Amino acid sequence: MSHVGVGPRAVMRSVAFLTAGVLAVPALAGCTSEDPSGKPLAEQDVAAAARARIADGGTLRWAVDSVPDTLNAFQSDADATTTRVAQAVLPSMYRTDETGSPVRDPDYLESAEVVDTEPKQVVVYKLNQQAVWSDGREIGAADFAAQWRALSGKDSAYWTARNAGYDRIEKIERGANDLEVKVTFSRPYADWKALFTPLYPKDVTGTPDAFNDGARRTLKVTAGPFAVKKVDTKGDEVVLTGNPRWWGEPAKLDRIVLRAVPRDERVSELVAGKLDLAEIDPDTADEVGLAAGPRDPATGTPLMGPGGTPAPGPQGRSAAEALRSWALAHGSDEEAAEEEALAREERREAEAKARSRQRALSGFEVRKSLEPAYTQLALNGSDGPLADERVRRAVARALDRGKLAEAVLKPLGLPTEPVGSHLALSGQPVYADGSGALGEQNAKEARALLADAGWVPGGPVKKKDGEEAAGAEKDKDEKDGKKSEGDDDGTYIVGEDGKNDDGKNDDGDAKDGADQESGEKHSSGKNTAQGGAPGAYAPKGTAAPAGSAAGPLAKDGKALTLRFVLPSGPGSETLRTVADRITDMLAEIGIGTEITKVPDESYFKDHVAAGEYDLALYSWPASAFPATDARPIYAKPVPAADGSLNVAQNYTRVGTDQVDQLFDRAMATLDQKEARDLLRKADSRIWAAAGSVPLYQRPQLVAARENLANAGAFGFETPAYEDMGYLKKGAQGSRPSAPSSVPPSS
Repeated sequence: MSHVGVGPRAVMRSVAFLTAGVLAVPALAGCTSEDPSGKPLAEQDVAAAARARIADGGTLRWAVDSVPDTLNAFQSDADATTTRVAQAVLPSMYRTDETGSPVRDPDYLESAEVVDTEPKQVVVYKLNQQAVWSDGREIGAADFAAQWRALSGKDSAYWTARNAGYDRIEKIERGANDLEVKVTFSRPYADWKALFTPLYPKDVTGTPDAFNDGARRTLKVTAGPFAVKKVDTKGDEVVLTGNPRWWGEPAKLDRIVLRAVPRDERVSELVAGKLDLAEIDPDTADEVGLAAGPRDPATGTPLMGPGGTPAPGPQGRSAAEALRSWALAHGSDEEAAEEEALAREERREAEAKARSRQRALSGFEVRKSLEPAYTQLALNGSDGPLADERVRRAVARALDRGKLAEAVLKPLGLPTEPVGSHLALSGQPVYADGSGALGEQNAKEARALLADAGWVPGGPVKKKDGEEAAGAEKDKDEKDGKKSEGDDDGTYIVGEDGKNDDGKNDDGDAKDGADQESGEKHSSGKNTAQGGAPGAYAPKGTAAPAGSAAGPLAKDGKALTLRFVLPSGPGSETLRTVADRITDMLAEIGIGTEITKVPDESYFKDHVAAGEYDLALYSWPASAFPATDARPIYAKPVPAADGSLNVAQNYTRVGTDQVDQLFDRAMATLDQKEARDLLRKADSRIWAAAGSVPLYQRPQLVAARENLANAGAFGFETPAYEDMGYLKKGAQGSRPSAPSSVPPSS
């Protein structure tokens, strides 16, 4: 599991190892007789159509974020485009279905089952007898064995990003015939279905040189419905063409061109007719939806604007133009007449451009669902106030997660239920709402937790020359040695601007929070909950003093101010909207927030992964194998040989031995129900530690040509690349009904 948009091995700055305290865990949420996994909150939206309704041929131009640096999905610099290429051109033993569960891919695998558990776990794969590589060689045990040796972690000459699962294999042998592969494990492994997806040919995995360099820019041997034609770094595109040796249903498309197009340029590329499919932001979705909506038969202009509001007609005029007309009517001079004529001409040109743009976009539609990923608030527990579990829990309990999810998803017409698990999303078998281990939003109890930790409302604040507020050190100048220009970048303090911190302004009116609602990314350090850092502690259990939200909280002469680091780029507006609302919620319990906006390219590597933050927003993708993929995200950090702290992917630096043990037990049991229950218990303990707070499932908005079928917002399901194509004349694809908002579960 990797950060959305960031490779699984983000560069991390070394941090000192801090001893963990034992985290107190309240009563865990129990499982009822009803299955709490539910169903996916939103259906996929791909204009599904039977193959018989799709024409043969054509090119799909598909926007991606980047041309990949490598086509080897097991290397550290692999990205989302690497995965997309691998899905189209390489074998997958298992795919993901609409509920986020693994399902056997019959094009490659006739069957796979555990045939022995004692003395060792043994899995026998029976391969599809037609399955061959593009050079004509049968897919077989030699390919499985070469991939195991490359990913086992035993040979450091292979530059691998991960070896989870492969390190548990003892040997791989040919089975009863050439179509059988027998895999024997040295230790039980519950997530064995995660292995050999994708499967590379032995030509790629057989030697370190081939593995490290041979598959970075080309894949000469493939075994999918498509093959890699070329990777064009100058043209910023990857071209896939049909595989003539493919034995399954033939690909409907002739070519798929994956074009690297920045998010803020995609609407222009759609208008120019250079794209057929592109993930887009909410503003672009509004524009595409408007262009595709009903039109005035006389003028051809849209009848309705975003949100159902009347669209401005071609005769609509600005206030300035109206004033000019008034001036002309009342005898103003010739200069006013010239200005009026110029304004009319400019308006006609603008209207002509707008009509042309709308006509170009009218052939597209917005397909929307929920992405199999969730956005969380991360709380850095390595140092500062958030090293105290009570302060983390207070922050978490100040948040109204339902309102945050609603702010992002309601304007898009998507379900607004907040995410209740760190390890799965609604519809996946492991999913259950474990947030009860933390408790519901409660400002009064949050203030009591802060009082118990010694943070006093209105306490004296002493500052020495050069001293910063409590929290992580303020970030120094960015890479260029200067702060970013403009009000959007840099630092400002929320909660220390002279306003009341009780959620009201000076007139006593409730704050509005963010001005706009738009769609849209572990050993705890010094754990003062167990008697760590000195300070003015109130007796345990003391209720928060009356009027506790009347001013900033302080302890030892320092105000309680948390550094909130955010990306400043044009694609991060949603994160900033959510951050604004969070700062308002924290201000209501007396916590100040120092917001620092940094360039997108440095946000994750130099701040989140390096631990240079108190609060941050980023996303994790859901996995069909959470025991394997989520463990490095929540595992207790351990000291490295050089004395630094090895956090793996646990960028909050909060973890416990109990969570690690539950993951290990879930990974080692072959009883699916037992593994599911262990993971739900682990999730409850992760909630209780309050190192991260899941907020909402990310929206997935895709602009697609209206005649493009079996492509769009895929949700959990692995795309079927061979079924994508353009509908025959008169044929229509099936779209889901508009998703309705789902109330939060109790």
